[in-house]
Amino acid sequence: MPYYILTLILTPEGRENLLTDSESLHTITSEVETEDTKVLSLYAVLGEYDFIGIVEAPDNDGVARFSLELGVKAGAHIRTMPAIPIGRLKPTQREGSPLEHESDVTVTQGNGPMQGSGL
Repeated sequence: MPYYILTLILTPEGRENLLTDSESLHTITSEVETEDTKVLSLYAVLGEYDFIGIVEAPDNDGVARFSLELGVKAGAHIRTMPAIPIGRLKPTQREGSPLEHESDVTVTQGNGPMQGSGL
């Protein structure tokens, strides 16, 4: 099932609600989840966004409904982006044509460096 990244910026009402009830976002998220659409993780972050979520949904329509309802109930502006596994980005070779630029990128776990001439 596809994954989606949600960025949340709380409205003034959403911030006030969260200050009053620190569990409100977790509670609302649980209420909005459906059998097909699940929040896999939710993180408070520093910087431009207040929260980042990773959601699993059957399709764009399902995650759009989820994002809309979550935004209204939580008091948040939400941006929803499909997450494409990096393995799907491998170039495909057409019959009879060699790959012009084969990537030798090595990705390491954690905060380690990304090495290779393909970047």
